[in-house]
Amino acid sequence: MNTADLLESLSDEELVERVVKDNNPYFFGELYDRYARIVYNKCFGFSKSEDEAKDLTQDIFLLLFVKLRTFKGKSKFSTWLYSFTYNFCANHVNRNRERKIQDKAKTIDESEDAYLIHVPEETMLRLKVSKLKKVLEIIPADDKSLLLLKYQDEVPVRELAALFDVSESAVKMRLKRAKSKVIVAYNKIG
Repeated sequence: MNTADLLESLSDEELVERVVKDNNPYFFGELYDRYARIVYNKCFGFSKSEDEAKDLTQDIFLLLFVKLRTFKGKSKFSTWLYSFTYNFCANHVNRNRERKIQDKAKTIDESEDAYLIHVPEETMLRLKVSKLKKVLEIIPADDKSLLLLKYQDEVPVRELAALFDVSESAVKMRLKRAKSKVIVAYNKIG
């Protein structure tokens, strides 16, 4: 079996295992080939331009090579990588937001009682996309990451619990709070 056939036959988890064991760039290159486009698309959702998304993608893969040892296999590699990507991008956005503290955007106060309101799924689906994009810039990055993983990437609660190393009920509560924050922010935008 030639190298290309071997690389294609290995699962993501087997590739990770070999990268960690041997530090072989060919195995990491295969992971890059499998996920570069997906990571770029996620980065583009957080960035202001294609160039910034490309830079973020490269930064993520550089850091990923170093942090690959932290993948424990509690979830699928793709789910772990999505979370890794979201966290990296959220941190990037937060650093930029802190630099632009005088931004016109309203922030959601954690102490508001409204964050515990019940939000039916149908309500979330009816939100206008343009306002929703603005809201996703306002809510905390952790909430944004969790909501995108759950609703955009359709990661099951069970996998989110493993990914964040919390119980399923904790994930459900975090989702409930995040959805409530979205509704509060959405209504404030007007």
